Amino acid sequence: MTHAPLSVEATSLLSEGGCACMSSTLTVRRIVADQGGVYRELRAASLREPYAPGEAPEAELLNVETDAASAIAAQRAVSDESTTFLLYTEGHPAGMIGAYFDNTPDRRAFVSELWVAHAVRHLRGGVLLLETATAWLAERGAQEVYAWIADANRNAIRFYERAGFGNTGEHAPIARMPGAMKSLFVSQVKH
Repeated sequence: MTHAPLSVEATSLLSEGGCACMSSTLTVRRIVADQGGVYRELRAASLREPYAPGEAPEAELLNVETDAASAIAAQRAVSDESTTFLLYTEGHPAGMIGAYFDNTPDRRAFVSELWVAHAVRHLRGGVLLLETATAWLAERGAQEVYAWIADANRNAIRFYERAGFGNTGEHAPIARMPGAMKSLFVSQVKH
């Protein structure tokens, strides 16, 4: 089953606690099949974050495979199990988030790969992406949404806590970085 791209205007978010002088409009849309290049560009930018070396080896920073990115975009454009939402500001890609169900019998819902360009973080694009991904997961039956967060990424931990996520107490190593840990956070879906 395919879905039309989801579009959400952030004007109301900007008026809730945002700077009254902001005129930018943020839009979130579900990735479409031919946006592998956009996915690759945003994913590579996210891996260049100061905390990212604990999450991705240096080679991965420079080598987000074109073919893999194209395949990911094509799959996530139509899947009911996993997708990516892209944030745009004035028509330009400025962020992303992944949403998926794991392959366990519990079919837990997760968000991942949340990233927003520094230049527009003050516009609450992360909140808009997270709310959009959570709504998509809830439409498919999720009661809870989980997120693995690198323990060293204090900004992400604070962001998710402000969004209503709490630490489950479950920890795991970050496979690509010996000694680095991540923690599992969860939020109840509001209906």
